[in-house]
Amino acid sequence: MRPLQTRCVIAGGGPAGMMLGVLLARSGIDVVILEKHADFLRDFRGDTVHPSTLEVIHELGWIDDFLTRPHTKIHRLGGFIAGTQVQLADLTHLPVHHPYVALMPQWDFLDFLVSHGRSYATFHVEMEADVSELIQESGQVLGVRAATPHGPLEVRADLTIGADGRHSTVRARAGLEIDSFGTPIDVLWMRVPRLPTDPNQVFGYVTAGHVFVMLSRGDYWQCAFVIPKGGYEEQRNKGLANLRETIVGIVPWLGDRVNTLRDWDQIKLLTVVIDRLREWSKPGLLCIGDAAHAMSPIGGVGINLAIQDAVAAANLLTEPLRRGVPLPDELRAVQRRRDFPTRATQRLQLIVQDRFLNRALTSKTVSVPLIARALNAWPPLRRIPARLIGLGFRAEHLRLR
Repeated sequence: MRPLQTRCVIAGGGPAGMMLGVLLARSGIDVVILEKHADFLRDFRGDTVHPSTLEVIHELGWIDDFLTRPHTKIHRLGGFIAGTQVQLADLTHLPVHHPYVALMPQWDFLDFLVSHGRSYATFHVEMEADVSELIQESGQVLGVRAATPHGPLEVRADLTIGADGRHSTVRARAGLEIDSFGTPIDVLWMRVPRLPTDPNQVFGYVTAGHVFVMLSRGDYWQCAFVIPKGGYEEQRNKGLANLRETIVGIVPWLGDRVNTLRDWDQIKLLTVVIDRLREWSKPGLLCIGDAAHAMSPIGGVGINLAIQDAVAAANLLTEPLRRGVPLPDELRAVQRRRDFPTRATQRLQLIVQDRFLNRALTSKTVSVPLIARALNAWPPLRRIPARLIGLGFRAEHLRLR
């Protein structure tokens, strides 16, 4: 078995794990990131880089490089409810350097982080390293074991980070308890071609029985077709022609291109989960991002909440890691810092799902809610949802180097 020794080993090379790895390496902490895939090219992952994350990139001094990469800027969020156009959020007034959402494929964002991380001698990434076990002795986590194409790999570390997503192996092996919250929806993701003459913004369409969201990705729309929880097989049984017909009924101007959806392999099911760990840590181990709290896709905030976890963890744990093994209370400090924004965001997502999306999916008629009418009628009100979506309940800023 190939052994490695490091200060911090991170299971998972997604946004949370990669950002934390970069920030620790930037402060001179030796870090090894283990990513189970050979690359980052996977469709329908979080593509929304919110102002809170853009501010962190600005603080790192990397924003100019970031903005040279293909992306789309979204300054306002709105949609159509029962055929009425509504404006819901205006990001342009946020007190940040870049008051917009940048839509960028997650693989480009991760490649961006890796390219900057590799400028530090203490930054190491092992691709195709699938973490399967924790190394534990007397209740202390001492590292991980992973399977790689070159044989088993053992990484011992002063701190192990679980950033391996909502189906985290790390949190399962650690025996950490999870609180799950019922969600009434799942999502079908798909691509539909986008023409140069199409609008360049985010669209949400809500009609009786249907919710459909479109994100501009340059030459295609990344579309989310919301379905009742567990309704995937029923949708498949209705057939792809029925799905195409339904989409055209919601967005008639897509009628000339929905025929590009020819096979169910083009439709990806996202099983929506909202959960969080009761305790994010145990001696030698900390979970962050989706491994600590899986989010709904509502608002596209999951990637940004994960990055905020990473920034908070770097701020709070860099000095302890310089001294040696972080103490259990130093690990718990990360949860104390991030617990309120996590709970508040999940609560807001549950309210939107239960009181709005689920009602739209199960009702025969839909009307514009009072709050949406107020936001549409009085533009200053749109700054409130913009702040919640763009910055969240607690935005983190870099403190240590």
